[in-house]
Amino acid sequence: MNSTPHRITKAVIPAAGLGTRFLPLTKATPKEMLPVVDKPAIQYVVEEAVAAGMSDILMVTGRNKRPLEDHFDRNYELEEALQRRGDQDKLDSVCASTELADIHYVRQRDPKGLGHAVLCAAPHVGREPFAVLLADDLIDPRDPLLARMAEVRARHGGSVVALMEVGPEAIHQYGCAAVEGPSGAAGVRITDLVEKPEPGTAPSNLAIIGRYLLDPEIFEVLRGTSPGRGGEIQLTDALRALVRAGRPVHGVVFSGRRYDTGDRAEYLRATVRLACEREDLGPGFLAWLREFVRAEELAGV
Repeated sequence: MNSTPHRITKAVIPAAGLGTRFLPLTKATPKEMLPVVDKPAIQYVVEEAVAAGMSDILMVTGRNKRPLEDHFDRNYELEEALQRRGDQDKLDSVCASTELADIHYVRQRDPKGLGHAVLCAAPHVGREPFAVLLADDLIDPRDPLLARMAEVRARHGGSVVALMEVGPEAIHQYGCAAVEGPSGAAGVRITDLVEKPEPGTAPSNLAIIGRYLLDPEIFEVLRGTSPGRGGEIQLTDALRALVRAGRPVHGVVFSGRRYDTGDRAEYLRATVRLACEREDLGPGFLAWLREFVRAEELAGV
């Protein structure tokens, strides 16, 4: 199987999840369309892929995900109305999402897990290496994780997984990697992977976060991967099979700014952080926030 490094131009964004942690909102609204300040979370992820040189995006969607397609499509009536009003700033913001990349869609008909969602991308990806970006994870553009991962892949070939240190009380919520080697520019070699280990059994404190650069051989492995944790086809299990077959799988340990918009509390924190950093919103919002916190502290005395 060929694992020679090539420039990666294709990205897959699984977006078929039900978003149960945000019910009742996600009964009719895709969780990927939740606004982070004034852009849906999914747009930040697409922008990250584009910034890393990926111009061909495939979204793996499910039922009730039509708003994703509408957001990245043209809205002629709205554009014409803004044009007539001379509101160029709003017109530019509306058009920005339609001009980001060449975006395609495929439906995951059955909710069989992340591994199955990635497998749905096989006809589109073909025999090229590709990226997988999970829509719940927002990576701050000032910390270009995908660029680091591409450097590691150029050095070693094969597949590369993003890792992050988490506390022992949280590691059971993630896929977990056992690694060899120092955490540096060359990346770490992954020696084993476990999907959501039972408390006290994790091989390390390195959690897999939602960024992958994958060799196309992963599709062949996924086709033979049985359902695992939660009765779903797990991408972690397929990567583990690659490791056990002696194929190169490396990790990049990320310590930058990451926002988990799939968790309600983290979503709120992400919105506050990003709003505070905006030139147009930050000064006024931050001043209000300080007053709010001060008032709450006084009320609690």
